This record gives sequence, C-alpha cells and structure tokens, in this order.
Amino acid sequence: MEIQKIVEKQRDYFATGATRPVAFRLNALERLQEEIKRREPQIHAALKKDLNKSGFESYMTETGMTLAELSYLRKHLKSFCRPKMKLSPLAQFHSRSFTVSEPYGSALVMSPWNYPFMLCLEPLAGALAAGNCCVLKPSAYAPATSAAIRELIKAVFPPEYVAVVEGGRAENTALLEQRFDYIFFTGGVKVGKLVMEKASRNLTPVTLELGGKSPCIVEESADLKTAARRLAFGKYLNAGQTCVAPDYLLIQESVKEPFLTLLEKEIRSMFGERPLENPDYPKIVNEKHFNRLLGLMEGEKLLTGGEYRRETLQIAPAVLDEAAADAPVMKEEIFGPLLPVLTFREIGEAEKFVQVREKPLACYIFTKKREVEKRLLSSLSFGGGCVNDTIIHLATSRMGFGGVGASGMGSYHGKKSFETFSHEKSIVKKYNWIDMPIRYQPYTKKKEKLLRLFLK
Repeated sequence: MEIQKIVEKQRDYFATGATRPVAFRLNALERLQEEIKRREPQIHAALKKDLNKSGFESYMTETGMTLAELSYLRKHLKSFCRPKMKLSPLAQFHSRSFTVSEPYGSALVMSPWNYPFMLCLEPLAGALAAGNCCVLKPSAYAPATSAAIRELIKAVFPPEYVAVVEGGRAENTALLEQRFDYIFFTGGVKVGKLVMEKASRNLTPVTLELGGKSPCIVEESADLKTAARRLAFGKYLNAGQTCVAPDYLLIQESVKEPFLTLLEKEIRSMFGERPLENPDYPKIVNEKHFNRLLGLMEGEKLLTGGEYRRETLQIAPAVLDEAAADAPVMKEEIFGPLLPVLTFREIGEAEKFVQVREKPLACYIFTKKREVEKRLLSSLSFGGGCVNDTIIHLATSRMGFGGVGASGMGSYHGKKSFETFSHEKSIVKKYNWIDMPIRYQPYTKKKEKLLRLFLK
C-alpha cells in the first residue's frame, strides 16, 4: 500500500474513536503479546540470520524484554488512563482541577538494526497503550527480522491501525514527508537531526533515542573482579552493537594492570579461547560496519582479541590499550567489540574528561566510595546508567530510558512510554453555585486588594 494512503487510512480510522477505549487497547496489547509468543521460534531464527544471535540472547535482549514490557503495560494501563486530580488554587474557588491523557493520533516508529525486534516492538507497545495508530519502519539492515515483524503485525492488526513499511532510504524519506502526530526514532545522531528537521515542518513532537560515547569509569576502590565481569558482559553483548554499551574504559592508574588481567580472563571465560568459533558469538551487521571497525583498530595497541573473519563478519572481543584521546576510535561511537583503555590519576581527571565531551547516553561507575559515586552522579550529565554494573538500567519498565543533549531527547519504558505517546490535557471544572466578581470589570481598589491577597 502506498505510504501516503497508509497514513490517510490511519487518520480516518483514528478519527472514528475506535482506538480510544481502554478495553480496545488492552485487547490489542494482549493479542500482540500472544502472537509474539506463538512466533518466537521464527523471530529468533530471523535474529540468528541477521546478527547470529543465540536463542538465549535473543530472548534475553529482544523477545523476553518485549513480552515483559507488554505485561507491565497491560497490568497498569487502567491506572495510567484515569484522570489525575490536582489541587485548585484559592483564586479558582469553587472548582475541580484534573488532567486527562489523550492519544496523539498516528505515530511513526523508526527502529534500528542492532536490536531490530525489541527496539521496534517496545515503542509500538507504548503507542498502542496510549491509544494511537502506528506505522512501523524496521531497519533494512536486518531484513530477516524486518520480514518477521511484517508478518507478525499483519497477523494481528489491520493496516489502518498498525502498518509496517519496509525498505531503505527511499522509504524513510517518503515517511518523513508525511504528517504524523508523533515520531519516535532510534538510531544515529546524523539521521536523528534529519528526523527532527523534517518533523519541525509540521511541529510534530519527537522522541530521539540516539547514542554517543558512553564511558565506564573504574575507580581504585572498586571490586575489580566483579567490575571486569560486568564490563565484559555489557561491552561485548551483541558484539558491542548496543547503544548503551560501554564505549571506552577510564581506569585509575593504580589498578590498571590487575584490572586488565582480570578483564582478559573474563573475556576468555565468556567467549572461549577462540571467540570466532563460538556458535553463540554474534556478527557485525554488514560489511560496511565491519570495515569501519577494522579501520578503527588500525594503529592501536591490541592487548587482546581483534582477530576477525571476513566471511562471517565477526571480530573477536578486543581491548585497545593506551588509546589516545584524539585517536579515531575515540572520535565516534564505536558500536562494535572494541574497547579503548585510557587512564587517570585522580577522579577529577576522569570527571573532566567526560564533562568536556558530548553528553553520552549512558555512564557506568565502579567504586565502593560513596563520595566518589555521589560526586560523579551529580557532576556528569548522561541519559542513564549504573553504579557497579553495566547496561541493566534499561531492562526495567519501572524507570524511563532515554538520552540528553547529543544522545537524544525524551524517554520511554512502562509509564514513560504511555506518557510519551500521550498528550496530557489540563482541565478546570468550575461550579456554578458561586461566581466571584473580583475578575470582572470595573476594577476597583477593593478588588485589587483582594487580588493581591489571592495571588502572592
């Protein structure tokens, strides 16, 4: 179906009011959840084909997280939809103040290739919970998963309610020429700016989930063994192709050597002596990104890893020791299994290093010192993060997830998803049994005295 016609049909369908009842929304979420469960083998097979993800990792980071989000929204949706009572100021006596949430209309969700199922379906869940129609645009870089999403949605919803548009740059451009009521984009900064520019023509609100160079700071008091294990997990999950992966390591000089020894050990423990022969080790999404990552390794000091296999587009987990702050690998988000290592003498150096760069999507701090934790959490601006762990802050429906500055704007997950795809209307219901004359002309000194009593 032509893109313009899809959007028009969704506008017409939304205008009927069919998507607004809470019962309709709950039914939609339930049907989607049950169809995902039924199609889990096909979805996991598609993820294996696109990224060589194992069934375990596919469930842990894609289908399982999506199902948990759907369960949370179904459980709490009725309470999210209820009017919220607010106190009325004395000047508005006698009245009742409250807010009500309404859907925007037709939403566009544009998703990336690194978690191609979860990052497409979780925003969709929020859009449906809020009562919107939705057009999904999966990434063309994950074609098998894109096709699986298309078949999933086709089996559950009519296109005037939820539609999938597949394709590449031409389809993205055509979609952004349409007038949507909300746009939710996950991807890189360059395309994010284009999305915002296109949305501004119609004053369409946007959520931009971008990325950036997320630091991992390991201070000398940290539990080094645990820190090494959790860093290895967060960095090399999905072969480093995670928007909140630790992008580089800032390690205090006094503990650098023992920490890197532990990190090497944890990498071998998780991925084996020959990671490229590990059947559960993911691949780089395509040759373009594979070549880009090889270029970033050029001239760097490899402490461990970095072996690669072009025919399978795999690069072994690599640690790049003594990385320079102005090296190519430090000038862009890596989005791959390369970990540059930089050192600092005292915590103020690490703090300044992060502060002078663009605000990252995530930050990870390993320390046992409460004062160090408090100092860095208050002085560093980032989307979200962890103390003494990596990436798990996004794996909950009870907190919002999103960026700040160059790493994005807006957030979602759980209630935040409902709020993102809803407009909150503020209402004052005024009662008729009394009508205070103070606001009406003619204005007098007595009225002014009363006005100043109310408004101060």
